[in-house]
Amino acid sequence: MSQATTGPTATAGGAKGEGGLKGFIRATEIDTRMLGMVGALLVIWVVFHFLSGGIFLTPRNLWNLTVQTASIAVMATGMVLVIVTRNIDLSVGSILGFTGMAMAALQVDILPGLLGFNSPFSWIITLAVGVMIGIAIGGLQGYVIAFLGVPAFIVTLGGLLVWRGGAWWLTSGRTVAPLDDTFRLMGGGATGSLGETWTWILALVACVAVAISLVMARRRRVRFGFPLRPVWAEATMAAIAGAVILGAAWILNSYHWPSAIARRYAEAQGIEAPEGGLQIGYGVAVPVLIAIVVGIVMTFVARRTRFGRYVFAIGGNPEAAELAGINTRWVLMKVFMLMGALAALGAAISTARLNAATNALGTLDELYVIAAAVIGGTSLAGGAGTIIGAMLGALVMQSLQSGMVLLGVDSPLQSIVVGIVLVVAVWIDTVYRRRAA
Repeated sequence: MSQATTGPTATAGGAKGEGGLKGFIRATEIDTRMLGMVGALLVIWVVFHFLSGGIFLTPRNLWNLTVQTASIAVMATGMVLVIVTRNIDLSVGSILGFTGMAMAALQVDILPGLLGFNSPFSWIITLAVGVMIGIAIGGLQGYVIAFLGVPAFIVTLGGLLVWRGGAWWLTSGRTVAPLDDTFRLMGGGATGSLGETWTWILALVACVAVAISLVMARRRRVRFGFPLRPVWAEATMAAIAGAVILGAAWILNSYHWPSAIARRYAEAQGIEAPEGGLQIGYGVAVPVLIAIVVGIVMTFVARRTRFGRYVFAIGGNPEAAELAGINTRWVLMKVFMLMGALAALGAAISTARLNAATNALGTLDELYVIAAAVIGGTSLAGGAGTIIGAMLGALVMQSLQSGMVLLGVDSPLQSIVVGIVLVVAVWIDTVYRRRAA
């Protein structure tokens, strides 16, 4: 214990005697840009809550907000790696639309004749085929970019047009519905949620995981002789993280099923409903759980794997990375393949939530995905970006859109606001990089 409070290894918190907010930030090593984004998100929430007459910060709206953010957050994790390598992908919205239409057509027009309606294997086959199509599209575009030398902007701009047209061509413009019942669980809803009990269990497991990760990180610092954070700083971080996780679980559980659905559920289960009806909380929606799992996996890939290190090395200095023996072309192609797979997963979430695939599916999603990554701190100059930052950026973008919808703002004005936010985010990134240099 003395090692945590004395000696040169205990100076990670900054200079002795430094107090106030600056001392707290230095001691906890919190990313100031991330802290600023969280602060901006809270301001957006409070402002919209006030302007909407107390509607925005309600369990119902916050639950819907998390579900609406899921597909954008999933794709934003892949966009981080694309932008880190100094590239861009303008085709993700069209890939989402194309793979979503392909998955819908597969489970509506093809699989019922082979497996029957609502086969337990339909959703697995559909998702697998959709992800493989996404990987193939990403691999094709990545090959043209990495091995043929065509700029990513041009290739993915062409992809935006090609795959949007391909989505229409697949079904001649018709809407494909309804989808497989099990597949629809990925879109949320009353049955597509974990429920109160499992949400609390998941929250407690997450709190324990946070504590274990902090302990393991501290042990790694000791092993390699790195400076240690003060014990109080680590305890404070664990307490804040636990409070946020448990608070989120409480809010999601506070949104209850509609009375009609709860009544039908009680009748089907033979449950005697109390006076006033059953109060069944939604809990964490399945698409949100998918986004969380993707965020954890992508964070591990970016920070703990050789592939992730290669991606950031290429973004930092492509010439040096190639001289170091990294197969930069193959790594770049794999980045776009991963982006295609995540776009297909986003398509599964979006189509399942709508219970249909339409030609408008994924329109302008590329704007929201790129904006989420940039707002989350991913530098367009390459070499810098975080997965958690991009997911928070997706939440910021969706909060803006959701708030404007609640206020009755016209759709064109919503696009204007989103465009301004994107420009401001890039400007802030430019200023930040100049000061860091």
